[in-house]
Amino acid sequence: MNNSMRTQLKAVNLTKEYPMGSHTVHALQTINLNIDEGTFVSIVGTSGSGKSTLLHLLGGLDKPTSGDVYLGNIRLTDTTDKELSKIRREHIGFVFQKFCLIQELNVMENILLPVLLSNKTPDYNYVHTLCDLLGLTERTSHLPYELSGGQQQRVAIARALSNDPQIILCDEPTGNLDKKTRNEVIDLLKQIHKEFRKTILIVTHDPDIAESTERIIHMEDGYLYETP
Repeated sequence: MNNSMRTQLKAVNLTKEYPMGSHTVHALQTINLNIDEGTFVSIVGTSGSGKSTLLHLLGGLDKPTSGDVYLGNIRLTDTTDKELSKIRREHIGFVFQKFCLIQELNVMENILLPVLLSNKTPDYNYVHTLCDLLGLTERTSHLPYELSGGQQQRVAIARALSNDPQIILCDEPTGNLDKKTRNEVIDLLKQIHKEFRKTILIVTHDPDIAESTERIIHMEDGYLYETP
């Protein structure tokens, strides 16, 4: 590994517990993880292994039972909800299995939403570059229901990138797609990683997707382990 690389996202002794009737579910058990800047990483595990829970904690969408999450020098677990919202908007892009597009907005409006919520002036040159890269240039005036599943996920990826965040977190981004479209989306993420040098973290149950990334981390029963 390049010694000049620096840790961009870090989990320290992270745990997450959920009360379930008379017992407690230990979703995450003392997780320690470093994600270096500019890397393309996957966390692979079966349903219920804790991988989505971990992604949500790393992205500041939820708070741990104990332990800490750091984005650079920012300790996410020591920030208010308002501060977390601002950090997410400015530094982190999210891509989910369900595309989470706003049905009343067209493609361009969906893409620009994070920028407008941050009260920024859109960089249209950058956004048009994204649309061109993702094959959306001819679709910007379409509504989500007029698009295929693969096209909707492309819009979701463009939206995640529109604020030019440091990190892209993907939660089963191909779970609702057929194999051909799945491969196209993964190829696009690889291209985005290469072109923009974003840090990309994917959680998936699909080992084939994990094989497309630079680093594979396995998760089982709330524990992480990495194959040498």
